Amino acid sequence: MTSKHPLLNKNLVLLIVCQGLFLTNNVTFIAINGLVGLSLTPVAWMATLPVMGYVVGGAFSTSIVAKTQNYFGRKISFQLGLLVAVFSALLCAYAASTKNFWLLVVGTFIAGYYSANGQLYRFAAAELTELSQRDKAVSWVLAGGILGAVVGPNLASWTKNLFDTAFLGAYLSLSIAALIGIAVMQCIHFPAEFKTKHALGAGRDLKTILRQPVFLVAVIGASLGYGVMNLLMAATPLAMQICGLPFSDTALVLQWHVIGMFAPGFFTGSLIQRFGTLKIMGVGVLLNCICIGIALTGTDLHQFLFALFLLGVGWNFLFTGSTSLAMTAYKPEERDKAQAAINFFVFGTMAFTSFGSGALITTQGWNLLNLGSILPVFITGAALLWLSAHRKKNNPLHQ
Repeated sequence: MTSKHPLLNKNLVLLIVCQGLFLTNNVTFIAINGLVGLSLTPVAWMATLPVMGYVVGGAFSTSIVAKTQNYFGRKISFQLGLLVAVFSALLCAYAASTKNFWLLVVGTFIAGYYSANGQLYRFAAAELTELSQRDKAVSWVLAGGILGAVVGPNLASWTKNLFDTAFLGAYLSLSIAALIGIAVMQCIHFPAEFKTKHALGAGRDLKTILRQPVFLVAVIGASLGYGVMNLLMAATPLAMQICGLPFSDTALVLQWHVIGMFAPGFFTGSLIQRFGTLKIMGVGVLLNCICIGIALTGTDLHQFLFALFLLGVGWNFLFTGSTSLAMTAYKPEERDKAQAAINFFVFGTMAFTSFGSGALITTQGWNLLNLGSILPVFITGAALLWLSAHRKKNNPLHQ
């Protein structure tokens, strides 16, 4: 690392590339698994089980990933995740070619291990630059998701009809992307001092860490922010279809939603440093409220477009802020257990909303789905106000 370029050093740039490859996998899976599932199952409501399997697999893998991170260190653990990505993509390809629905669910469940690893890239980013640049590093690595936003949907489109089986080429392409990720990860040097040599029981126990106001609010912001985003995003294609809008409009809306999720990463870290974490997270809550308000005004293309774009930006502010907040609440020897805990809550919330979005939109409608989203947004805002009041009470000079 040089003093001239304290932020964008070689290691951080390569990790940004790995984040882009991870989001390519993530976005492509979300784009095609439901469609492949629908083609393989005779029961329509089961079509999204492969999508849910990916999320549940991630939740199940958080503790396993924490142990591999603790035992092997960042690089080897991340490369194990990428090896699993290669295997799971090939397994999904085989399931699609043999028209085996349950094998597809198993493949996406196994892929969740890679997802649980990829969710830790943002934490690792803070270890690859100077302490004063930590927030920016996290933000820039999340911005690497732009690569996935561009490549993922196009990859699915370009490779859809390469073989007789629809999307077989997409799964095979994801295995190649994971192999590229292994090569890139091999070139990253993670500082030795961040390799945890303690047992997972070292430091404070998890209950003590969770009881900290800062960590509790970080968990609420990350999990509920992700939950609201996932609930509305997953339901949008169904809602637009019900409203009679063509798939080309749906693709446009989802493209700008994903851009909203990751493009702010280029400056979110700077905003956090200038205005403070809680204020930026508060803006994220406000954007979620505006998103819901726009969605409730109607179901024309421009209403879906603006609502989903703001939803993406709001998610970015909440998720980046929650990550920065969480990193202030644990010691180095507590890193793995704390990060596993926050990711478990994120995956758990996503699993619930992945299942709930389809059921709600088909039985209750778009308006009621949005009205139901107000509660988690309100809880997140109340948690931020509570933490702000707690800080002022304990430290009147705290900004």
